[in-house]
Amino acid sequence: MKEISWGFIGCGEVTEKKSGPAFNEVPGSHVEAVMARNEAKTRVYAERHHIKKWYTDAQALIDDPNVNAIYIATPPSSHATFAVMAMRSGKPCYIEKPLAANYDDCQRINRISEETGVPCFVAYYRRYLPYFQKVKEIVEDGTLGKILNVQLQFSVPPRDLDYNSGAALPWRLQPDISGGGYFYDLAPHQLDLLQELFGVIIHAHGYPTNRAHIYEAEDTISAAFRFENGVPGSASWCFVGHESAKEDSILIVGDKGSLHFSVFEYEPIHLVTSEGTQDISIPNPPYVQLPIITSVIQDLQGIGHCNSTSMSATPVNWVMDRILGKF
Repeated sequence: MKEISWGFIGCGEVTEKKSGPAFNEVPGSHVEAVMARNEAKTRVYAERHHIKKWYTDAQALIDDPNVNAIYIATPPSSHATFAVMAMRSGKPCYIEKPLAANYDDCQRINRISEETGVPCFVAYYRRYLPYFQKVKEIVEDGTLGKILNVQLQFSVPPRDLDYNSGAALPWRLQPDISGGGYFYDLAPHQLDLLQELFGVIIHAHGYPTNRAHIYEAEDTISAAFRFENGVPGSASWCFVGHESAKEDSILIVGDKGSLHFSVFEYEPIHLVTSEGTQDISIPNPPYVQLPIITSVIQDLQGIGHCNSTSMSATPVNWVMDRILGKF
């Protein structure tokens, strides 16, 4: 079995529990080295997670002969740069979502992957979670009949940190780093799941606005879209709503029933048909990225296949950029 020796570029919050430990859980895989610009933070992270090497220079980590795969866990604005560096060095990538901060950078990553023949995967891990696989099963087994419409509703109150300014503002609210506020951080998971269920979105239009004027990025967005199979959909996101309006829901309407589920809260899947109502609870694995990381590693070992590639992830950025009016 080929041993996959990972080098992490970035060691932020997502690597602490969601992803980082999972790389050591899969047979034939381990974390060899980690890199971040803050020397003290990187050293402490490496010591805490028993990683024997740490760097403050990304190229040095990529050039490490004992590292043969790269996990990019940085803000989106640097995803393309690090991915290109890794692939040109012949080392496969696993990149946090979204693939990049804009659609053009996604195309660049795909072009380099094709030119070099080096694979690039994206952390749309919800595709692989049992909760959403159950949603997909219900949609595909005909329980809902013909799918007629999809409605996405998301609303959360602002966080205390959102009132900061300048460098103290969370990077997710700095569009030059994140790509487009909280929308570019949270909507990718929702849109990727919908495209996993119904195919690529081929038409999308949005109305991005800033209603609360707490920060410069868009805080309230409405959109309409249509999938390649003809199903229409609508969505609204509000990141500055009142606590009473807090919502995380996707409603799928069919001619034989309806299905309601959440993306971030994992509330019981609510199924309604002429036969009655059913609530289905599906637990998550201890590390939510373990199923997809297992798939990525097995793909690299030649014993499996992971479908969450940079090519399959790119339509999410196309849709988001269309909704935000980037083109």
